[in-house]
Amino acid sequence: MLLDTYFPPSTPLNEIPEMARAAEELGFDAIWVAETQHNPFLPCVLIAEHTQRVGFGTAIAVSFARSPAVMANVSWDLAQMSGGRFMLGLGTQVKAHIERRFGMPWPASPVGKQREQLAALQAFWQNWQIGERLNIRGEYYKLTLASPFFTPGPIDNPDIPVYIAGVNLGLARLAGEAADGFHVHPLNSPRYLREVILPAIQEGAAKTGRAARDVKIAVNAFAVTNTEERAFTRQQVAFYASTPSYRRVFELYGWEETAEKLSMLAAKKKWGEMPDLISDEMLAEFAAVCDAADLPDVLQERYRDIADRVTICVPFVPGERDDFWKHVRKGFPLA
Repeated sequence: MLLDTYFPPSTPLNEIPEMARAAEELGFDAIWVAETQHNPFLPCVLIAEHTQRVGFGTAIAVSFARSPAVMANVSWDLAQMSGGRFMLGLGTQVKAHIERRFGMPWPASPVGKQREQLAALQAFWQNWQIGERLNIRGEYYKLTLASPFFTPGPIDNPDIPVYIAGVNLGLARLAGEAADGFHVHPLNSPRYLREVILPAIQEGAAKTGRAARDVKIAVNAFAVTNTEERAFTRQQVAFYASTPSYRRVFELYGWEETAEKLSMLAAKKKWGEMPDLISDEMLAEFAAVCDAADLPDVLQERYRDIADRVTICVPFVPGERDDFWKHVRKGFPLA
């Protein structure tokens, strides 16, 4: 099980080089960059330039806000620049964000559009690497023009891992069908992953003659080792559970009524009241609740036989909690 990390979403670009070097020195296996307050690809350029070993990637870049051609091109450059350390992580986001934050249309079939995007990425890369004809003709994309002037040509590390993210069955099946990895949403539990997500990935893999083990599982794990993390995690779980698209996680436990109340509070912008609805029982399902000293062992046991890589939902900041991170690193075998 690999140990990955991420930086605070507000981190300005000029601080990325120093933070990336520190993360590599500490021994993290990968650095993931989210699309929240900044474009996720720009920090990746700096990570590639200022590190030598550590993997890195987007977790996630919003795929429905971008053309497959744009995503294929920037990924190709990052793979070439880093010697093959880049991983492309994509997420569909939800309808409100795509339409009202990015000004893009929401597809009739989100899974169908994501499937076409994955096929288009591979088509571009095959065209650039071996000259295979570009010929994508689907419901959402027609991609047939590949003139030499706009073709970057082959690179030494053309096999770019593509992860997709999701909470529900459709995207989990698609990961099994066509992706290299699956980013597990922070609102997860080992039970949900074993009973819902992993069987769906296996179903998708069987559809295309793949093995479920071919899909790497990257888990984002809440950890509660102190009072501050307890408050933060309660708030985050409440926020995520208020989103109707993520309600299936609560439904598994019979907590639909709580999720509906959270949605109503969110609609009224009563954010301060929402964490109070997250009980200790809920917190224990969705987070590793333990002493900091025990966290590596608890995470190893919690996600044993589930995760290939884990990111603790605590951002890495050099000089803050260095002893904590060194202790956690010792609990994960080096890649």
